[in-house]
Amino acid sequence: MSIWDGFSRIRTPLPGADSDHLNGAKSVRQLYEIASPNYTGKYTVPVLWDKKLKTVVNNESAEIIRMFNTEFNHIARNPDLDLYPSHLQAKIDEANEWIYSGINNGVYRCGFAKKQEPYEEAFKQVYEALDRCEEILGKDRYICGDTLTETDIRLFVTLIRFDEVYAVHFKCNKKLLREYPNLFNYTKDIFQISGMDGTVNMSHIKQHYYGSHPSINPFGIVPRGPNVDYSSPHDRHRFSK
Repeated sequence: MSIWDGFSRIRTPLPGADSDHLNGAKSVRQLYEIASPNYTGKYTVPVLWDKKLKTVVNNESAEIIRMFNTEFNHIARNPDLDLYPSHLQAKIDEANEWIYSGINNGVYRCGFAKKQEPYEEAFKQVYEALDRCEEILGKDRYICGDTLTETDIRLFVTLIRFDEVYAVHFKCNKKLLREYPNLFNYTKDIFQISGMDGTVNMSHIKQHYYGSHPSINPFGIVPRGPNVDYSSPHDRHRFSK
């Protein structure tokens, strides 16, 4: 799918973006309209698309990551990879809940707050959750122990954007990710897992965020920095057994 959306002022495909070779859609909105011509709801991502039935199977990220963990093992390159192992499920579910509330959704509550008090409450919760993660990661390589789980993937997608987007665009500026030794090295550790770097295009990420929210950034100016190098060495191997 290309870096087009129904709200951004970006009108031409960005370099490095993939086109929709199945439907020729130029926006996520067009996909929803293909699936349901009378659709009047929100046009959101991610989208799990059924190319045979030409419809949206699911658009909830928490459900999609679970589906990817098991439902496609017959065609998966690494079918034995289990990000939701039975012995850690309770711990994963508990961590997902406070990480989503405090961090994944917390940065959005900061960014889209329209009054000072809700912003400050969300801001407080974001940094309480980040501090909690920092403490956990001082003892274990991953959030739920010595095993990479879906919790780490869910946390990573927010952390990788934190300094480049959320610290500025969403006013989460008390402390940068780079100021958290454990969290920063943890983010680099996950980014350097084979294949993960290919899921991150920071230019696309920044142009989407800074160009899609005119109420926050009316002129669509995209900051030049800080261009964090997540491929630099990290120290997480100290937890290897």
